[in-house]
Amino acid sequence: MRELVIGGARSGKSAYAEKQALAHQHNGLGVIYFATAEAHDDEMVARIAHHRTRRPANWRTVEEPLLLADALRREAVPDACLLVDCLTLWLTNVLLAERAAEIDRLLEVLPALPGQLILVSNEVGWSIVPENALARRFRDEQGRLNQRVAAIADKVTLVAAGLPLCLKSSD
Repeated sequence: MRELVIGGARSGKSAYAEKQALAHQHNGLGVIYFATAEAHDDEMVARIAHHRTRRPANWRTVEEPLLLADALRREAVPDACLLVDCLTLWLTNVLLAERAAEIDRLLEVLPALPGQLILVSNEVGWSIVPENALARRFRDEQGRLNQRVAAIADKVTLVAAGLPLCLKSSD
């Protein structure tokens, strides 16, 4: 089962994804949390710390800001739930490192991974058109990535105001 959880900033998507992973853990799966953020400033240090405090101590964390496909392939096993938080920060890292090939590598590996997979991503296209070319490129690439992951996913959940709305389900 592959689930994409999308939503705006501070929509509750990470908390929802963590609840989903916890439910998988209660069903006997180990949880591996893939953190893609890098702490380049005090605000991001605080955000990362907040996310860490919410996670159960028995979840294993893999910090991977760039080579996500390799990390997922290495860690995926049938009796695990992999939680990636988030594709938006990962895509930022990929674009800034000029490693766009990593996008295709991720999309190639996702369908073949055993176990449960939950991917968190921002929906960034509902706002004003960004002023600069880099921001517009990011918005466009994020929208395309979300569409491609949604096509692979068995389930897609939009979270707004902390409320999940099922957009796609294989049930």
